[in-house]
Amino acid sequence: MDTHSMDRIVAAVRRLDGSLVLQPESGDGSPELAWGDSFFYFAPDGRVPQNTQPYATIVTKDYPEDTLSRLGGGRWRVNIHVGRDRLAALVGEGPHDPAAVDVLLPHPVYGPYGWVAVVLPGERTLRAVLDLVREAHEDARRRAERRGATRL
Repeated sequence: MDTHSMDRIVAAVRRLDGSLVLQPESGDGSPELAWGDSFFYFAPDGRVPQNTQPYATIVTKDYPEDTLSRLGGGRWRVNIHVGRDRLAALVGEGPHDPAAVDVLLPHPVYGPYGWVAVVLPGERTLRAVLDLVREAHEDARRRAERRGATRL
């Protein structure tokens, strides 16, 4: 599995103030299905926020209700919450091939909720992915501040 871009994304998130990167693995009590994946939160206290979804994820295999990207065997996908309006501006009108590589696409399951996805981000999309992850982190920070749910 080519992990260079994946490592760059994880490293970039780790550098963001208040970031929490969860990377489930065998023996940590997480479900086996999540092993090898990454989940990104705004959590300045270092604890997974309650009642909050990650603002971005990296998945390395298909999930039961999410198989259209044909992940696994070296194929992985980054998913980023960008909001519905931004999603439309980023991906345009369909049709979209959810298995296409290095292309900004609506997430095959969560696209209607404002999630963008990229299978194997590379030369065409990695810079945009890094920018979008940073923006999603800042959006998560603003939501947390409005909720007053975290101590900053």
